Amino acid sequence: MSRTASPTAQDFVPFATAALDFHRALNIPGGPLVTTRAELDTLHAHLISLYGLLDAHAGRTGQLVAVEGDQLRTARTRIWQAAEHLHAAYHAAPRPDSGEIPAPEACQAGLPEGAPELTICQRHQRTAHLVRRRTTPADLHARSPASSAADPPLTWRIVHAPYPRQRLPSVRAP
Repeated sequence: MSRTASPTAQDFVPFATAALDFHRALNIPGGPLVTTRAELDTLHAHLISLYGLLDAHAGRTGQLVAVEGDQLRTARTRIWQAAEHLHAAYHAAPRPDSGEIPAPEACQAGLPEGAPELTICQRHQRTAHLVRRRTTPADLHARSPASSAADPPLTWRIVHAPYPRQRLPSVRAP
């Protein structure tokens, strides 16, 4: 393994970034006023893929350049926290056919909602298992410089909940 960065054979990350920018430019100005559940599901899948990419980079880089590896692990944790928020937004969004807001118990039971392509809960639970294995409670409790001391940690329940995740009471961190 070389300590110097070398160009990858084909770097598709810039294309993914351009696709997101293109999607935003085309769909947000004239699109619906609220985000659809299908789009939230797709955005969640995007973040989970980004989590995996950062996880791979953090694992390899951390062995050679500790400080860079630490920064990549922190970025990976923040991406997981963003995925947590998208998962919560998905469950807060009404179903397109009935307008009904689903009960959180369906997710905790591991049951996907909607069509087979809307597997946000299964994807989220698989990744939560990895997060529990690769992230310490201190990492998940750490606050970014922009957060307020009054803000609770975003993902404390992932570390403390048994697998599969069960609903825990809301508790604010000290």
